[in-house]
Amino acid sequence: MEMEKSGKFSDYLFAKMGPPTSTELPPKTTECSDAPVELTGYRRWLSENLMLLVTLSGVLLGVILGLSLRPLNLHGDSIMLISYPGELFMRVLKLMILPLVISSLIAGSASLNAKMNGKIALRTLVYFASTSFFNAALGIALVLLIHPGNPDLHNADDRSTDRRAVNLLDSLLDLGRNVFPDNLFQASIQQAHTVYLPKPSILHVFNETMNDTLASGSEAQRLSEDLTEDVVLVRDIQYRSGTNTLGIVFFCLVFGTFLGTIGQKGQVVVDFFAAIFEVIMKMVTCVMWLTPVGISSVIAGKILSVGDLGLVMSQLMWFIVTVAIGVFIYQFVVMQAIYFVVVRRNPFKFYAGLIQAMLTAFATASTAAALPITFRCMNEKLKVDPRITRFVLPIGCNINMDGTALYIAVASIFIAQMSGMVLGFGELLTVLLTSTAASMSSASVPSAALVLLLVVLTAIDAPVQDVTLLFAVDWFVDRIRTTNNMLGDCYTAAVVEELSRKELMALDAASVNYQDMPAGTPNGHGHGHGHHDGGLLEGQTELETSSKCVMTMTDSVVVDISAVMNNVNLQQEHCNRRV
Repeated sequence: MEMEKSGKFSDYLFAKMGPPTSTELPPKTTECSDAPVELTGYRRWLSENLMLLVTLSGVLLGVILGLSLRPLNLHGDSIMLISYPGELFMRVLKLMILPLVISSLIAGSASLNAKMNGKIALRTLVYFASTSFFNAALGIALVLLIHPGNPDLHNADDRSTDRRAVNLLDSLLDLGRNVFPDNLFQASIQQAHTVYLPKPSILHVFNETMNDTLASGSEAQRLSEDLTEDVVLVRDIQYRSGTNTLGIVFFCLVFGTFLGTIGQKGQVVVDFFAAIFEVIMKMVTCVMWLTPVGISSVIAGKILSVGDLGLVMSQLMWFIVTVAIGVFIYQFVVMQAIYFVVVRRNPFKFYAGLIQAMLTAFATASTAAALPITFRCMNEKLKVDPRITRFVLPIGCNINMDGTALYIAVASIFIAQMSGMVLGFGELLTVLLTSTAASMSSASVPSAALVLLLVVLTAIDAPVQDVTLLFAVDWFVDRIRTTNNMLGDCYTAAVVEELSRKELMALDAASVNYQDMPAGTPNGHGHGHGHHDGGLLEGQTELETSSKCVMTMTDSVVVDISAVMNNVNLQQEHCNRRV
């Protein structure tokens, strides 16, 4: 085993030093170097973009299939069977979210020191809040300019719908309860949320009255109505099904940060979670070959399940156009400008590398479901530092909802316009702030924004019952805004990586100095002891750490050739003695 390691490292070292002066090269080296060069032109392009073409074919096939089968007026069971492969595809993607988030956050935060984690977290949160605020302001400006709200669409039939007691305070308090879960295992399957229930004392009085009196049916009904009108609602904290990803993210961040402070003792745990991350990413690669079937099934089933598609689209066309224009401006103007100013690279090349993840987010309408594909694009295609992506992306898919902030701002003012309400500066400011705050407390699941929309409508005293009108088009608008959410996470990672480049380089340099530091004298012979813990030479340990460091660092790292060769000689002498 030791001879294999020294041989591999020697081959790697001489390969880094360049080819020998003679014309003869080892046959193994020429074979390996010539193999990837054979693919040129369109073959190389197809090999690099095959997965993207597979994903795009799934989206197009789903749209064509859904629109083609609509005239047949299929039965509900037939639509369910068409949607079934897509349901299984979504379940497999969601199955990988929890282990992916846990492993990426622990491995990513442990690879950075505590101070670095704090700086990255601060930059990430400031960027998230700033872009969400900007998207809400952009949505307000567009909806006031285009004015899509038509009073003729007013949902007069639903006037009897009960007003839900929802306010921003409850949403913020629920956010805190989910960030700090009291049971980590419960956080894997349930989320805390506030509900309003009738005060128990009034129900008790009502039950006693009904049991003790011999009132007639009409009197009992009248008494029931009187007590129901005067009922007092009280807050109650309950749990609903769904992964509390925020709580898991917080715990993993803290756990990984402290894991990185205990040094070598915690390395086995870091390697364990890093291995889990690699396994999940390999599983994602296999699952992506099911994309044409899965994504086409999801989209076709959703198109077929919509009632009167043409009527709905014509009635709410201006609302859809307003949201789409906002998403277009943010994606193709604002995000690209931010990336170019900060990173100083071609932003559209970065955007093109994320098309596959964007198509997956569009099809699944969930940032979390597209997270495995997003990791694959960011790490393998765009080569963003894994320490940053593992830190930023899991947090972003739960907190950073740029498209949701824009959608909530547009939808709330759209409903107010349908009701004939004239919003002043105070109401618009309320929409701006509540849309930003509500979007950062949104769950990364389909149609979560409709629940948050109630918060904003309650804050400006707009008719809550008109939200039902948006259910007809939310399946489509949700997909548009989800691409904004996903791209916002990726651009945040790129910007944070650039802003943190000095700290990352300092960490790399510290790692090199620490791993290359000899245990004793500079020549790597130690303190004159021949053996160390179980009969291993001290030079052997240094060789393994230095080779590991050289293998993982970039070519710009300067290798001390004499010290390395001394270590190699010690290794070979030790192996000869053992033989």
